[in-house]
Amino acid sequence: MRADSRHRLSRPDRARGGADTPAAPRPGGRHSADPAELERLLEPIVRAAGMDLESVRVGSAGRRRLLRVIVDADGGVSLDGIALVSREVSARLDATGAMGEAPYTLEVSSPGVDRPLTLPRHWRRAVGRLVRVPPAGDNGASPPAPPAGPAGETGRAGGAGRDGQAGGAGPIEGRVIAAGDSRVILEVDGEQREFGFADLGPGRVQVEFGPPGGGPGGQDTAPAGAPTGPRTGGRGDGH
Repeated sequence: MRADSRHRLSRPDRARGGADTPAAPRPGGRHSADPAELERLLEPIVRAAGMDLESVRVGSAGRRRLLRVIVDADGGVSLDGIALVSREVSARLDATGAMGEAPYTLEVSSPGVDRPLTLPRHWRRAVGRLVRVPPAGDNGASPPAPPAGPAGETGRAGGAGRDGQAGGAGPIEGRVIAAGDSRVILEVDGEQREFGFADLGPGRVQVEFGPPGGGPGGQDTAPAGAPTGPRTGGRGDGH
């Protein structure tokens, strides 16, 4: 899901500057945009729209710079939500001059299916999906935590193997049943097992040809971040 807006910025109105306004761009320069500064500038806008700002990346698309803003939310993001964030982000960038005066393309989108699962909210949003995840360090030195009793009880899960691992020290593949702030329950080979996030590396959602079976969220047949409609975006002047 993606919204594009193409901008050829005019000189920003410095009278609008506030506490969060970055320094004015250098006259005549391309102004090297700092992704960390852009994240601080744009995060309140994304949060106000009920979403999380996942990443901000500055690259190039031909002779034009490309600003990629990745957003996500519980339940996914809609085309209307993407369009709203795109307009608000465009307005803030125009007002502050954070991208300088050289032309650039703004692309606002949701994460693709290849986004690694590294934060608790990533795992929570992957409930019902098949994932593949290596042990922490990807060397088997830090095995997953041993699971305990029946799933659904705090800090417990059922059906684990004696060694508390799936497939030895190699990657673990299973369906996400539930995820909390520090642990996740996976269904591995028909058994529910609990793992601490500290014991796992970055997980990857596996593409399935057909609806996930049996788990929560099974009604969602499209991979997370897959295009679900036409592109939308602002006018050519960025307003």
